[in-house]
Order: sequence, then structure tokens, then C-alpha cells
Amino acid sequence: MKSCKSTAVAAIAALTVALTATACAGASDDAGDGATSSPDGVIPPTLPTYKVAQDVKIDSPTLKKAQKAGKLVIGAKNDQPFLGFEDTTGKRSGFDIEIAKMIAADLGFSPDKIEFKTVDTRNREATISRGEVDLYVGTYTINDERKKQVGFAGPYYKAGADLLVRRNDGTISGPYSLQGKTVCSVKGSTALREIKKPDYNTTTVETTKYFECVKKLLDDEVDAVTTDDAILMGYAAQRPDKLKVVGQPFTEEPYGVGMNKDDKALRVAVSNALEAHDVNGDHKMAYEATLGLSGSKYVGAPAVQSY
Repeated sequence: MKSCKSTAVAAIAALTVALTATACAGASDDAGDGATSSPDGVIPPTLPTYKVAQDVKIDSPTLKKAQKAGKLVIGAKNDQPFLGFEDTTGKRSGFDIEIAKMIAADLGFSPDKIEFKTVDTRNREATISRGEVDLYVGTYTINDERKKQVGFAGPYYKAGADLLVRRNDGTISGPYSLQGKTVCSVKGSTALREIKKPDYNTTTVETTKYFECVKKLLDDEVDAVTTDDAILMGYAAQRPDKLKVVGQPFTEEPYGVGMNKDDKALRVAVSNALEAHDVNGDHKMAYEATLGLSGSKYVGAPAVQSY
């Protein structure tokens, strides 16, 4: 929604260029756009539509608050092509956005009753705990440390930390080839915490947005960007002439839906929604029409766990 746009969106717009039909970004060295596309003559996959449940009754304080307000507030990312991206008009797109819409539909909220709110990586736990969002869907890795502060449903996707490097750089083949090099990542990310370990012997640069790291890479200010491979593939797909993903994941990152830690009824309802949309094919269809366009192959939805 336009009301959810932040100054970060304007910054992204200044750095990005429109995609051509082959998903290349032309001659510019900008960080990339979030639109999806397909080669000439190829019909792109179609996004599914989600039937909105009626008269939903769940003993969830969070859901009851949303029903009273007439809207479901969902935290998301706005700078991740094919996952969670917001264009200059305020339109949101990507796999995470579709996951959010699936869940919202099962909770009784149509797309026009969703308010997306951009929440940066380092602010997620605090934003959820304060009740500023009802759910959070934004490449949010489930781990024990975070489970002390928030509840999770999922996972709905499994990624792994990898490296984005310049296309002509043959010196980086994995995390252990980073000795003496400079790596950029986002504050609060699991990939940043991992790459800071002495084992890798690398210098780190921290930003608040992924596109800022990508811009530094394109400008030769850093040697690599690290975060989840799904995110990096989105950026590489925008600049295949300039960027590539190394393809050697060195962590496991199960993505979950974050929510109030004590709202068990909501957690169960979201878990049920994820399972239902896997069974009916929505999960695969949404993936192929979003993240699949980055070159990431669909391998099926992971089994939903009980947290």
C-alpha cells in the first residue's frame, strides 16, 4: 500500500532500473529492480488466487484485534527481488508476499484488507513483540534465539547463506576463500553473524538494506555480499552480466512466519494454512511465478514443524 512506503523505497527506485524481457538490467550498474519477467515468447507463470474464508472464529487475541480493525497488518521486506519487493507505486510482489496473502485469506482477509508494513531485519523481534504487526513474513529464519522472543509457524521455505560476487571474480569459491576480503551484509542477519566468525578471517561491512550491499559490490567497495541464497539469486537475476551467486551454501535458513510468542491459536491457524496451500498446489504455483523466475528451482515445501 502507498501508505506503507518508506524513504527506503525512494532510495531503491533511484538505484534500480526497469528489467528487459530477459531479466537483464541494461548497461546500468544499479542494484536491480523487483519486477518479474520472462524471455521473449515465453508466457510467465500465473499467480494463484486465494479463496477468502468467511466467519473465521479462532481464539486468538491477535486475530480478534485485526478483525476489529478490519485489516491484517503484516510485516515484510521491500528490497528483495522475487521475495519481498515494493516498487515506486507501492505495489508489493514476491514469494513472501504471496505466502502472506495465502495465510491472510485463510484468516478471512482479502488482499485489500492487508496492510503491509516494511520492517528491517534488525527490528523484527521488537516490532512483533510490541504488536506493531500481526504477522511477519520476510525471509525470517527460525532459530532458537529468536524463539525466545517471538512465535513461529513454518517453515515454508528453506534457504542457505551464500555469496554474491562480481561475475568476473574467480577468486571466491566459498566462505573459506574470503580470507583478507571484505564482505557486506545486513545488520541483524544470521549470515552476518556467521561470517563474522574467526574461521572465515574476513572484514565485514554492515548496512540496513540489501540493495545497499549490492550497490557497494557493483561499485567495487566490497568483494562479496552474503545473505540467504534465495535473496542473492534475485539480485543476480537482475544483473547476470555483472553478478553471480557462488552456489556453496554454508548455513541452513528455514523461513517461518513470525508472530506473538504467546498466541498459540494463531500459530496453529497459520501452520494449518501453510499446509493447506501446499496440498492444493498454491505454494508451488506461487513459487514458480515469483522466486522461480530468479532461476531458483522448486524442490517442494518443507514439512511444517510444531514450535
